[in-house]
Amino acid sequence: MAIRRYVADADNTITNAYKSDLSTRATGSNTGQADVVEVYSIYGRQSTSSAELSRVLMKFPVNSISTDRTAGVIPGSGSVSFYLRVFNAETSKTVPKNMNMMIHAVSQSWQEGDGLDLENYKDETNGNEGSNWMSASNTQPWKDINDTLLVGGSYHTKSAAHEVFIFNQSLETGLEDLEIDITPMVEQWIQGVYPNYGVGIFLTASQEAFVSGALNTVGSRTPGLPDPADPDLVEIYNPSGSTESYYTKRMFARNTQYFFKKPVIEARWNSSTRDNRADFYYSSSLAPGPDNLNTLYLFNYVRGRLTNIPEIGTTGSIMVSLFSGSANDTAPFGSRLELSVGGGVSKAAETFASGGYVSTGIYSCSLAITAASTPLKTLYDVWSTGSIIDGDHYKTRFFTGSIKPERLYASSYSQGNQRYVVNIKNLKSKYFSEEEARFNVYARNKNWSPTIYTVASTEIENTIIPSASFRVFRVLDGLDVIPHGTGSDLQTLLSYDVSGNYFNLDMSLLEPGYEYGIKLAFYDSQRQSWLEQDQKFLFRVEDYEY
Repeated sequence: MAIRRYVADADNTITNAYKSDLSTRATGSNTGQADVVEVYSIYGRQSTSSAELSRVLMKFPVNSISTDRTAGVIPGSGSVSFYLRVFNAETSKTVPKNMNMMIHAVSQSWQEGDGLDLENYKDETNGNEGSNWMSASNTQPWKDINDTLLVGGSYHTKSAAHEVFIFNQSLETGLEDLEIDITPMVEQWIQGVYPNYGVGIFLTASQEAFVSGALNTVGSRTPGLPDPADPDLVEIYNPSGSTESYYTKRMFARNTQYFFKKPVIEARWNSSTRDNRADFYYSSSLAPGPDNLNTLYLFNYVRGRLTNIPEIGTTGSIMVSLFSGSANDTAPFGSRLELSVGGGVSKAAETFASGGYVSTGIYSCSLAITAASTPLKTLYDVWSTGSIIDGDHYKTRFFTGSIKPERLYASSYSQGNQRYVVNIKNLKSKYFSEEEARFNVYARNKNWSPTIYTVASTEIENTIIPSASFRVFRVLDGLDVIPHGTGSDLQTLLSYDVSGNYFNLDMSLLEPGYEYGIKLAFYDSQRQSWLEQDQKFLFRVEDYEY
């Protein structure tokens, strides 16, 4: 599994709304400790042209993301996606439809504050720690890069030196969760292009309230600056804004009691390893070129810990060659076999395929070979630097494995849809929240009918499912806490090797004290869709007792 969640470490709602007396604005209010945050725009409530806005500030522990990347917990740039996830909070208030929520990077440090009141806005900073509509902290007002005073927050909008990323999500019913891929923004924070001051979440300019006003002293108006015609300097000039109100979108804040509703940045990547050692096929004219390739993996464990091979590291090439077996078919024999073109092999008559680094201590290589290359039943894969002292003696040989290759055959009948009997062989009834558990999956064809001889003389083979996914749900209410990730990131794809399919599950993603279930889905290539299997596998997560 390849999911890691980073919960927000600060959030706040800032507003210039009128209080219940409709004469005093709540620009000094702070709700940094509230369990929800709120976004809205109200036009014409206090007067025929009054504008009231609410915006959300939210910050995440990017230092933890950087630390995890350095430690190899999450992969490097380009191999992982980061999603902003903020969850809808049901409310008795009206919810606007067809909202367009914008995500901007905040350009100034701000304080969370200790306020709670989102109804009457009674919790004001009054010089105490906290941000509000007018100020980023108790010592600093909101300012742009030119030290011009702002209200409603300071955000990156353009830069001559670096690209500025702005994201948006349309909410058709207004009840949807926010789930936005903000990978480029997070990568900028990790790389130090911009300091991590978090994000601002608010309506697009065309949906925030219309504000025109008069010209300022230099004869023009700057979007985003306070309105000089407003005695309180709290409205934002927005001549393209809306005269329709959008009230109100509430979402859960980091202080919510609901474990799975806290706002997070979710890292997703495909960590599955698909090792063809157990389903290695000879090249065939029946298969298109890419399907003739077989991927093999090397796992370098040193004292029980995955460790990079010093001579290869993360950037070097590891070379793989194939040998046929000895007379008794128990060891490599003879010269290196000629590989088919492709999978690291660029021309005929090559006997080495080039592999490389996957992640800490893991290397892979893709190659192909024709059945004519060897008449025996076993192939042996030798991993080395590719340097040879003499003949076929390697300067450095890292590993030698064995492979039982198969041939592809056409058929005179349709196989139909495959159904499977599935089990998780090592499922336990209880796991601790601090552990990462591995689940080994057994699958076989549902219509398999062994004879007495077969049962007595043959070990039942574990069928490898090339494309399989898992999801995790809470049994109490059926909440999908880890849904199937079968989109572009494939974060819930199962791995497989000679022992069958498997996946890892980080139990810290699950709230302790509850029972959870696992459901598996297999990809049906004939239907070109995923089919969830009938079986469910239950377990409980508990806090560590000591």
